[in-house]
Amino acid sequence: MQKFDAIRPYYDAEINEAIHNVVQHPMMKALMNFTFPEVDDAIWKEQLKKTHSIRDFQCNFIYQSVQKVLEKSSEGLTTSGFEKLDKNTSYLFISNHRDIILDTSLLNACLFDNGLVMTASAIGDNLVKKSFLLSLSKLNRNFLVQRGLSPREMLMSSKLMAEYIAQLLLRENRSVWIAQREGRTKDGNDATNPGVLKMLAMGCEDKNLTNYFKKVKIVPVSISYEYDPTDALKMPQLMAEANDEIYIKEKNEDFLTLLSGIIGQKKHIHIHVGEVLNSELDEIAAEYDNSNKQIQALAQVIDDSILKSYKLWPTNFIAYDILYKTDKYSHLYTEDEKSLFERRLELKIDATNEMMVESFLSMYANPVVNKSKYD
Repeated sequence: MQKFDAIRPYYDAEINEAIHNVVQHPMMKALMNFTFPEVDDAIWKEQLKKTHSIRDFQCNFIYQSVQKVLEKSSEGLTTSGFEKLDKNTSYLFISNHRDIILDTSLLNACLFDNGLVMTASAIGDNLVKKSFLLSLSKLNRNFLVQRGLSPREMLMSSKLMAEYIAQLLLRENRSVWIAQREGRTKDGNDATNPGVLKMLAMGCEDKNLTNYFKKVKIVPVSISYEYDPTDALKMPQLMAEANDEIYIKEKNEDFLTLLSGIIGQKKHIHIHVGEVLNSELDEIAAEYDNSNKQIQALAQVIDDSILKSYKLWPTNFIAYDILYKTDKYSHLYTEDEKSLFERRLELKIDATNEMMVESFLSMYANPVVNKSKYD
């Protein structure tokens, strides 16, 4: 399957050599010292060098790293819906997207805990420009979404990725995680980009979209953080967009965001996996015979699932009440929780910049607005 070499993760036969190439890297030492603070370097290096599969690397090292992140920077992860999934079955998880690394890492930890098939996960190639990060992503079963291409190259790249995703799901029985849109949600409005579904549809060989989307077993995923560890870092881009300016990232911005997401305080986190979309696809096919309209309708069904099951936290209600100058949700949070949130706002955002304050509050308040439409 050489056609996928430009985007695929390592094969198990390549794992050991790849580990030997990065085991001495300072960032590997930092990761392992964080994960196993009591363990001598020589011991984890020896264990790493005995690793010969992605599953062993994920279970023995990355899973432990995720547990340490939860212990150090959260007040716990809760889940719902995983009991409805079948073991040994692959699913296409289409998820809202808040954090570069954590969203998929936490989902995989939950899949592992529940004895379910873990995912191959999409990651933008702009995030793994450094050779160590590229190796780590390929060790962790990430496949690359190629960015910054011409329209013709983008079409070819989309087709390649769609074929690879179909290969994983239908031939290798490997689950796949993909975000509902390019990039993380920065304004709190989770919405599926139909373009993502059009890309996935390119993997359909017989052009029957309903049958194909049934075969790949789409499962919407909703992830919510009580505190977004990268909330303030999202502000410059939101400000630029509000002023109709083109936003240009700083040189190390992606890496800084990646790091902040891992070590920043998140308080509580919840992941909900929805039910496999099946009857919904039949209803869409019965109502629309136009593939574009079918894809638009499917995007709405995914949004409905994600927004209905999105877990709201006191921070969301506090932000809503401050933003709209109301006490509508005051019964859902304490004065201490409100003071803590206001302190965070004060420390991270310039109070004299009204637009920035409003954007920060909207990021937390918009999920309340969106979810209320379903209540």
